[in-house]
Amino acid sequence: MQYQINKGTKGFGANILFENIQFEVKNNEKIAVIGANGCGKTTLMKIIASEEELDSGTIHKAGSCRIGYLAQTTFTSESRTVQEELNEVFKDVEIMQKQLNEMTEAMVYDHSQELLDRYADLQHRFEERGGYTVQSDILNIFTRFGFHEEDLQREVQTFSGGQKTRIAFVKLLLSAPDILLLDEPTNHLDLETIEWLEGYVKRYPKAVVLVSHDRTFIDNVADEIYEIEYGVMRRYVGNYSSYVKQKDNDIERQKSAYARQQKEIERMEALIEKFRYKKNKAAFAQSKIKYLDRMERIEDPKESKKSFKASFTSRIRGGKRVLSVEELKIGYDHELCTINLEVMQGQRVAVIGPNGKGKSTFVKTVMGKIPSLGGSVMLGHQIEPGYFDQELAQFNTANTILEEVWNDFPDLTRTEVRSALGCFLFTGDEVFKTVDCLSGGEKVRLSLVKLMLSQPNFLVMDEPTNHLDLLGKEALEKSLSEYDGTMLFVSHDRYFISKLATAILHIDENGAVYTPMNYHDYIEGNKVVEENQVKVSHQEKKSKPVNLNIGKEIAKLEKKIAAKEEEIEALRELRFDPEYYHDYQKMNELDNQIDEVNNEIENLMAQWEEYSEALEQ
Repeated sequence: MQYQINKGTKGFGANILFENIQFEVKNNEKIAVIGANGCGKTTLMKIIASEEELDSGTIHKAGSCRIGYLAQTTFTSESRTVQEELNEVFKDVEIMQKQLNEMTEAMVYDHSQELLDRYADLQHRFEERGGYTVQSDILNIFTRFGFHEEDLQREVQTFSGGQKTRIAFVKLLLSAPDILLLDEPTNHLDLETIEWLEGYVKRYPKAVVLVSHDRTFIDNVADEIYEIEYGVMRRYVGNYSSYVKQKDNDIERQKSAYARQQKEIERMEALIEKFRYKKNKAAFAQSKIKYLDRMERIEDPKESKKSFKASFTSRIRGGKRVLSVEELKIGYDHELCTINLEVMQGQRVAVIGPNGKGKSTFVKTVMGKIPSLGGSVMLGHQIEPGYFDQELAQFNTANTILEEVWNDFPDLTRTEVRSALGCFLFTGDEVFKTVDCLSGGEKVRLSLVKLMLSQPNFLVMDEPTNHLDLLGKEALEKSLSEYDGTMLFVSHDRYFISKLATAILHIDENGAVYTPMNYHDYIEGNKVVEENQVKVSHQEKKSKPVNLNIGKEIAKLEKKIAAKEEEIEALRELRFDPEYYHDYQKMNELDNQIDEVNNEIENLMAQWEEYSEALEQ
C-alpha cells in the first residue's frame, strides 16, 4: 500500500464535498477521479499532495513514497537554462554515476567480494533510475511538448507563461514520482501531444492519479475509476467505457431495490395504520414504526444523477439535400482554404483539424455570420438551421435567464418556458439570475435550451462540449444521438465525435478533405495511408541536378517560410496565456492573426513548390 485515505471527510463551511471516503493507491495503478464540476476532485488531488488537509479521517502513506504534483513543480532559478533545470531532477543519478566511477577506480586494487556486491547493487539502482538514458529521456519528453532541442540552452525566464507550465510538466514527468498526480493534463495540448501523453502515462512504471474531462484519454489510460457523486465516493475497476456499463447496471439494480423497498414501506405503513389504534395490537404497530425509523432508505436513482434531459426534434423534415457547398473560399482578409461538400439528410458531419485552420470560420460562413471570399453555400428545400456558437456571445447579459428565453419565444406560456429551462437544470429561483452571472457551463445549457425550442432540422454546432463536465457531455450525446435531423459540428472531443459522427471533414493547412465514414474507421484509414506514404517517400528519393539561380530563390523562400513559422509558433504560444484563454474575444482575434500568417505561409509554399518543380525539370 503506497497511499490510503480512510473515512476521509472534507468541506468548506456548510458545504461538504465528500464524506467518509475510502481511497487507496496500491502499486502502479492508473486511477481516474471523475465527477461533476465542484464535487471535490481537485481538492482531493491537493489533499494527496499535502496542500490541503482532511477535516476528519486518516491518511496512511508509505515512508519512501514520492508524490509529484504539477502545482508543486518549481524552478530553482529562472535565470538558469532549461537543461540545467531538467538536470536538477537527476541529481541523485549524477551522485550515483560519481560513486560508480570511484568504485571502478578502486576495483583496480580492491578485488573484495564486498566491493563487487556494493558496485552491483549501485549499478542496479543506477539502471532502475534510467542513468544510462538520462539525456535521451530529457530530449524525448521535451521535444514531445512542442519544443526544439536548441530550446534546452535558453534561460527559463525567456519563455512565456504557457511554455513555463509545459516545461514544469516535463520536469514533473522526468522526476518519475511513485505517485504522479495529473489535474486536467490534456488542457491546451494539441491532439498529437495528447496521444503521445496517453501512451506515456499508460506505460509509466509507477502509479498515476488523474482528473480529466477527456473521456477518450481516461478510456485509453485508466484501469480504475473513482467517482465522487453527492459527497459519496465509489470505486469501479476498468476504464471509462467499463465504468459507464457498471454504472448503468448499478442504477438498474438500485431502481429494483428502491421499488422493492417502497412496496415494503407501503405494506408496513398499511399495517401500522390498521393496528395502531387497536389496544391489543398497539405494541405491534409501535414495533413496526420503530422498524421504519431504523430502516436505511434507498435513494431514488432518478434523483442520483443530476444531468440535463434534452429532447432535440425537428419541426419539419425538410428536403433530402441539406447543404451544398461549392468552391467555397473561407477566411477573413486572406483565404484559408476552398471547400466542396454536400450534406444529405440524417448525416452527422464532424469538422476536425488543428486550431486556427478554419473550422469555426467554415461554420460561421455556412451560417452567414461572416461573408465568404468566393464560391457558394446553399441550404436545401425547407431546411431550418439552428446554430450553437462556442463564443456564447448571442445573449443579452442584462436579461434574466427566464427573460432571455421568453423574449426569443414569446408565443410560449410561462409554464412552457420554465419547463424547458427545468430540462436543463434551471429550476426555482435560478431562472431569475441575470445572464452575466452565469458560468461557462450554465451559458452552454442556456444556449441548448434555445436550440431545443427552435426545433431545427439542421443543427450547426461549434464546440458544444466546451465548459461541460462529464455528466453534461454524456447528457448532450444521448440527446443528440436521438435527434431526428442532420448535424454539422466542430469538436476536439474524440469521444463525442466517435459517438455521433457518420462523416468527417478534416481542415488543415493542406485544405479540406471530406471522408464519409465514422471516426474510428477514419483514424484506422489514416494510419494505413501514412504507412503507405512513408514507403513511397523512401522509394522516390533520387538525386537531382541543381540549377543554381533557382536554387538561390528556393533558399530565400525557405528562410521566409522559416521566419513565418517562428512567427506563427509565437502566436500559438499566446493561447497558453491566461490573458487570452480566459477572454474569448482576444482568443478570436488571435485565431484571426494565426489564420493570416497561415495564409502567408501557404502563398510562400506555393511559390516554393513552383520553383522546386522547375528545378526538377
